[in-house]
Amino acid sequence: MSITSVDVPVPWLTTEQMVEVDRAMIEDLGIELIQMMENAGRGLAHLARVRFLDHDPINTRVAVLAGPGGNGGGALVCARRLVGWGAKVEVVLSRPDEEFAPVSGHQLAILQKMDVPCSVAGDPDAPRSAGLVIDGLIGYSLRGAPRGAAADLIRWANLQGSPVLSLDVPSGVDAGSGEVCDPAVRAAATLTLALPKTGLRSPDAEGCVGVRGVARRNGRQLDLHLRRVERRRDDGFGRSDLLRRHLGDLDSPARLCLVAGEAGSSRLKSAARDW
Repeated sequence: MSITSVDVPVPWLTTEQMVEVDRAMIEDLGIELIQMMENAGRGLAHLARVRFLDHDPINTRVAVLAGPGGNGGGALVCARRLVGWGAKVEVVLSRPDEEFAPVSGHQLAILQKMDVPCSVAGDPDAPRSAGLVIDGLIGYSLRGAPRGAAADLIRWANLQGSPVLSLDVPSGVDAGSGEVCDPAVRAAATLTLALPKTGLRSPDAEGCVGVRGVARRNGRQLDLHLRRVERRRDDGFGRSDLLRRHLGDLDSPARLCLVAGEAGSSRLKSAARDW
């Protein structure tokens, strides 16, 4: 795999638009949630290895903080990948196993079968330190300030003095508005999914986001598919129109980080230039 960084203009999505992207991927294209979760976690693990672990995760202590939803599921996939590369991973959950969504719970069960240490926040066996913290507590579904165990884990991560790598958005930052709640993760880097969220360019969120990168979900193919969907709709205004109206808004460039296999690198670089 390689990480290619190029400056190209890409659209920024609100939370509402990102919900539509996920819906289109699953309902229109037939790409299952578990596939998207695997891709997100794989990209996150690779970015962690290259940017923070000097390409060699062996024996490095990594704490993975996971919530019960899709964001946590992606972080759990990342944990599995890092374990496979030799890192000493400990997973801390913000909720008990039984409260995890089905697909995220499936990812958790895999780690448990691999005997990866997994504890719930507040457990005395939870890690006390780590060389890298992976933040997968809360994604774009944030509603109000984090509470309870999630809030405790955010505060713990901020006190570590180690870099924090967030998935999609730093936990505690509103993906749409950029409002920074109390508490909110102060990330060294954020790997956002599909397309950058509007909240990540907010001046308020700047101190929490860190370096910004994008793991794209076949964005070019999705764009073309949504064009076909529009042509099929008789009323001229389908659910996908909401997204398509903004996919053409390229006023603000973002730093685009493409995570790809070596064989596909040149093709993805070309796709980035053509976006």
